[in-house]
Amino acid sequence: MEYYELWSSMMVDGEPITFWQEFYVKFFQAFIEGDRWKQYLSGVGTTLYVTALALVMGIALGVVVAMVRTAHDQQRPGKKNFFLGVINAVCKVYITVIRGTPMMVQLLIMGFVIFSSSRDFTMVGTLTLGINSGAYVAEIIRGGLMSLDPGQMEAGRSLGLGYMDTMRFIVIPQAFKAILPALGNEFIILLKDTSLINVIGGKELVYAAQAIYGRTYEQMFPLVGVAIIYLVLVMFLTWLLGILERRLRQSDRR
Repeated sequence: MEYYELWSSMMVDGEPITFWQEFYVKFFQAFIEGDRWKQYLSGVGTTLYVTALALVMGIALGVVVAMVRTAHDQQRPGKKNFFLGVINAVCKVYITVIRGTPMMVQLLIMGFVIFSSSRDFTMVGTLTLGINSGAYVAEIIRGGLMSLDPGQMEAGRSLGLGYMDTMRFIVIPQAFKAILPALGNEFIILLKDTSLINVIGGKELVYAAQAIYGRTYEQMFPLVGVAIIYLVLVMFLTWLLGILERRLRQSDRR
């Protein structure tokens, strides 16, 4: 602490100091002074919370949309369901709009137009991330379902299972193993996309870094620190996904 006060005063007075002394002063300002590390920790908690909620929403929405589109595409010729066709059209519009517009624009519309009266910007950002992720998850799941042999569905129906039970017990478990890498990649993208909610006032990890360098007027250490934290979180998530993939492969051998 005494070295920080001495060297920081030397920097203010314009006295020459070494590279490592300057490094120490800026590091201390960015992470230690005023317990600023707690702001980063709070930002990590919010980031993980937003990611988890958006992930649940994205998976739930993606599964529903994928099931609707798959059911529509697998209808027998001459036996098209009009109601299912209307829902499928709505799902296609949803996917096209979400995948065809930037995440930043979606956040701005949700934060400043649709929910302009709301002050809970973090939850608005979470909702936007969930809706955005749902479109990509839907296409990932639909691709996995459509890649399976149609005979799987016919075998389930021949055993007396309904459409939903066949999908639940036969088709989806097989498709899940095939789409897990793509889903894992989407989850990692979702984690990193949480950094965008600060544009509407969401208080996550990048917001904490901006608040700190707004006081210290030194951007390098807060931003590099945030980048390292994101890297560690992504590496941890990748490690967990790798464990899950290995266990699924082991269950196949059995």
